[in-house]
Amino acid sequence: MAGQSSGGSSGGGGRRTPLSRDRVLRAAVAFADRSGIDALSMRSLAQELGVVPMALYKHVANKEELLDGMLDAVLAEIGPTAGGAAWKGAVRGRLLSAREVLLRHPWAPQVIGSRSGPTPGALAHLDRVIGLFLAGGLSADLTHHAMHALGSRVWGFTQELLPAGAEAEQQPHQDQQDQQDQQAALLAARYPHIAGIVASRAHDAGSVVGGQGCDDRFEFEFALDLLLDGIERLHAEGWSSQAR
Repeated sequence: MAGQSSGGSSGGGGRRTPLSRDRVLRAAVAFADRSGIDALSMRSLAQELGVVPMALYKHVANKEELLDGMLDAVLAEIGPTAGGAAWKGAVRGRLLSAREVLLRHPWAPQVIGSRSGPTPGALAHLDRVIGLFLAGGLSADLTHHAMHALGSRVWGFTQELLPAGAEAEQQPHQDQQDQQDQQAALLAARYPHIAGIVASRAHDAGSVVGGQGCDDRFEFEFALDLLLDGIERLHAEGWSSQAR
């Protein structure tokens, strides 16, 4: 394609910036942050970098490897655990840090769910969380079940049970608003208890990870603290799955 090089974009003085795997991944993350993960392709990323698509394949074998690398780059942003923190505070801090990272990259939950297996960065994150439990004296047995209980909160988001309210939408057109109002009326008539819960409080759309309507910071922390308090109680009681 005319106007594109195979090695990297020019800085304006005729000298090209070398293309590297790190630069490809950083550009892909920035593109997804701006335009969404569905808009990302090898061709669109090549255009972003000012290179021909084939130049990317020297650094990532295919789209799946690109997505794996993007995910690991994002997970690497999770902050270090505060030194000397007790295990519960350390785990809480790390998961809240993961949540802040995913708020910056709201496409990441979709990519996490699409992977056929854990990436190196995902394994490193899980290993660190497990290590915090074990360092706090929890048994491997209890830690195993705690990780299952935490579920997607380990990554900093939740897969919500309840349907999103109209407040999760971003400035719908009038016809969309009318349709939402009709759906809300049908919901309230058929499922009054669900409707009452959904309407019970406004949600902060700015704190929603991945566009999931009810997953605001308060609700995330509320459930996280319930889980950690329960895990702490079981640890204090010397709980074992063999004694159930």
